[in-house]
Amino acid sequence: MDYPQDMIARRSFADGYMRNDAWKAWAPPGSPGHPIVALIVPGSNDITRAALRIGASRDPQAVNDCLTVPPNARGDHGTRTVNGARFTYFEAGDAAMNHYMHTHSYRLVHDGACIAIDLMVTGTNPQVYSPPRTPPFTKSAAFATLQKALQGFHFTL
Repeated sequence: MDYPQDMIARRSFADGYMRNDAWKAWAPPGSPGHPIVALIVPGSNDITRAALRIGASRDPQAVNDCLTVPPNARGDHGTRTVNGARFTYFEAGDAAMNHYMHTHSYRLVHDGACIAIDLMVTGTNPQVYSPPRTPPFTKSAAFATLQKALQGFHFTL
């Protein structure tokens, strides 16, 4: 995968409230799979964080359910093609206790594995701080940066 060099690559997904270490966003509890890489947008902090996460699972149930859109999906959904690979696409979100998580998610079965790519923006309501804090970027700017990074994704044969 080619990606902007200013993004920070990590092999772990465990990094805060509403973000879990599951191999994909919206994974059912106990769903077996593995994180492959998280690419963190520069400037991400405890107020707003943006990451492109890629995970995979060869578990038969995960592969069977790979292209199923989760119940909390909202907004745009359908199929999208990224560099010749056709993905199921959906947008989803959740919020609790002044924290939020929004994803633009891509799912694909390739070579017997469910591949999950999540463009994820998470954060906290900056107004709960005294004085209020300023997010490092807007959600729309974060998703634009993540979408650009996604264009570096491709399968090699």
